[in-house]
Amino acid sequence: MRLLMGIFGSLLLLSGCSNGGTEDTNNQPADPADPPPATQRWYHPPLSVSWHIQLTGPINTTYTVQLYDIDLFDSAKDFIEEFQSTGIKVICYFSAGSYENWRPDAQAFQASDVGHALAGWPGESWLDIRSDNVRRIMQKRLDQAKDKGCDGVDPDNMDGYKNNTGFRLTASDQLNYSRFIAEEAHARGLAVGLKNNLDQVEELVDYFDFAVNEQCFEYRECSALAPFIEKNKPVLNIEYQQQYVDHATLRDLLCNDAINRQFSTLILPLELDDAFRLSCL
Repeated sequence: MRLLMGIFGSLLLLSGCSNGGTEDTNNQPADPADPPPATQRWYHPPLSVSWHIQLTGPINTTYTVQLYDIDLFDSAKDFIEEFQSTGIKVICYFSAGSYENWRPDAQAFQASDVGHALAGWPGESWLDIRSDNVRRIMQKRLDQAKDKGCDGVDPDNMDGYKNNTGFRLTASDQLNYSRFIAEEAHARGLAVGLKNNLDQVEELVDYFDFAVNEQCFEYRECSALAPFIEKNKPVLNIEYQQQYVDHATLRDLLCNDAINRQFSTLILPLELDDAFRLSCL
């Protein structure tokens, strides 16, 4: 997600709110035995792809890039087609692991699907990713992405098992859900990115077409993303620290490291509102 876990992690652990923490009784589908073969039935972004991500405010369409990452719900089909008419690919963002109370399908979630609040993100709460209902809603969101003509999707909040969600989610639960999202996206001809969740990169790299990462340089975690690069799958990295905006020397050091890793690194505001944009490419 668009989060600062280093800042908010302790708040999550101290959170006293409860959604019951009950065991889920839904029948969770089995993991696929093998990852799907790589085919050309969907978009495969190249290494070091140039890109822009903007999730709030009027979208700045003037960047000369290969790929835009924009909000699924807020982007009309004809707007997406305008990008594509110029050869730009469009990745559509949605949250696959959290409930957002402003979304048009918010009422489709059941009370038992919704867990603890995400610290720092008003109106947003963790989801029980084991829920059959949650999975049906995500299938409909992927249908919407296909219907709008998105080239791929950026499903957020795919690391609930490491957070204080209000549910007893395990690493296996997260792997199962991540593979479910990837397979459902591919079944619709959509590329799909793995958002953060660095601890499961090795298990998931074959299921996903690219990675979207926040702050791996800040937290010195970028080496965990090497499996994507080794498989010629790009890493779309965002850094938020103000020091990279204020100090050209620090920014140059960051960008040199990013380029050496073949990452597509952007320095952006946390709100992802295009208030400023610095690219290492």
